[in-house]
Amino acid sequence: MSVIYVLLAISITVAIVFFIAFVFSVKSGQYDDTYTPSVRMLFEDEVIKSKDKSNSNKKEIKQTKSTNQ
Repeated sequence: MSVIYVLLAISITVAIVFFIAFVFSVKSGQYDDTYTPSVRMLFEDEVIKSKDKSNSNKKEIKQTKSTNQ
């Protein structure tokens, strides 16, 4: 029965060590994405154009509704 307590203590210790290592790597910027912003810049114009079209369509619909009333 004492073996279970030893294994439980060891497993909790290992889990805490891995958690501390994970927190340290996140704080040091290990998982920061440096590639996506540079690629997003290339495709940003297309997204804005589609948003502008949808906004202009909404404005046209609102204008036609207000003139019809």
